[in-house]
Amino acid sequence: MSAVEVGGCWTERPSILAAPALEPSAEKRALLVLKWFILSLKRQFYIGGGEGIKKPLNAFLGELFIANYTDGEATTQLITEQVSHHPPITAAYMSDDNHGIHGSGYFRVEMVFNTSWGSGNVAGLGIDIRQSGHAVMHIDRYDEDYLIPAPRARIKGFLSGQLYPELIGTSHIVSSSGFVCEIRFSPPAQKIGYFSWLRGEREPRNRFEAIIYRRDNASKTPLYAVSGQWSGAFTITQGQTGKIIETHDVSADILHPPAPAHALEPEDMDPWETRRAWGPVIKALREGDVGEASRQKAMLENSQRDMRAAEARNGSEWEPLFFKQLQSEYEVFNSLASATAWPLEKDRTKGVWIVNEEKIRTMKRPFRLDLTPRG
Repeated sequence: MSAVEVGGCWTERPSILAAPALEPSAEKRALLVLKWFILSLKRQFYIGGGEGIKKPLNAFLGELFIANYTDGEATTQLITEQVSHHPPITAAYMSDDNHGIHGSGYFRVEMVFNTSWGSGNVAGLGIDIRQSGHAVMHIDRYDEDYLIPAPRARIKGFLSGQLYPELIGTSHIVSSSGFVCEIRFSPPAQKIGYFSWLRGEREPRNRFEAIIYRRDNASKTPLYAVSGQWSGAFTITQGQTGKIIETHDVSADILHPPAPAHALEPEDMDPWETRRAWGPVIKALREGDVGEASRQKAMLENSQRDMRAAEARNGSEWEPLFFKQLQSEYEVFNSLASATAWPLEKDRTKGVWIVNEEKIRTMKRPFRLDLTPRG
């Protein structure tokens, strides 16, 4: 799987994504958006939905993933494009036209080796995953926007040999209707001492606590509270009474299991679509021919280097197909992010990337005529 396919975590539960458009209460819509966000995390960080860590293929410039997802109640479309290679930036557009939900975002992922052990946490050694960027979801029926975060993560388990992701820090979802979801990942728990760690005792993984409150409420009085494990079971309760509204288990999702991606067969895809572009590499890996996989991978990467060299000689720049850099102030972000201390960080992402909806409406294969990723 390439990095451009990871965005499928947002669209693979179409009825969950569509639910806010069917809810007349603004505060309940905020809760439904939070639920959708939490349900997307396992397959985003446990790549492919398994229990271990799998590093996706590094996407090349211009790489595309286009697919639909349906669960019988709703259908979503996902289009992702690698809009920059240095630094690597992936832009994504998701939509459900029948329910009037559209969202776009862009993300840069950086990995940094971390040698801090942390107080009382022997297993603190790991790799930090820093994400820059965000998404904005729009619900047509209510003319409502939601600012969606890109959480930071840390890969742990190096000493035990069982690697796993742990989200860290505090993230927010902010709605234009006046509600804020504050999500605290890995909240403090009882410390595990050195000898307890040697006996195999561990703190629960992937924990989070979240509250939803009105933006104008300085005391952050919770309307709803959600807590548990984003990779397992979590519970939604009413903020004031503590009454349980719903319990959901991501690891045994029977009511809303992830829907498979429906895409064209590789031979019918555009050469820039990921499953066709990486097809020879994936085929060789499945056949256990590591040497052939390396050769095919090198051919693709060398062709990309040749394209960049040609652009430098010609004084030209690569132009994405479905996304563009915003040339003016990003008012939607500024309005929503002002509810928190959320920085835009556009210097880390080569500016702000927004979807070009006209290009999506009129897209037609072949996207770049005779030009292919392999030259």
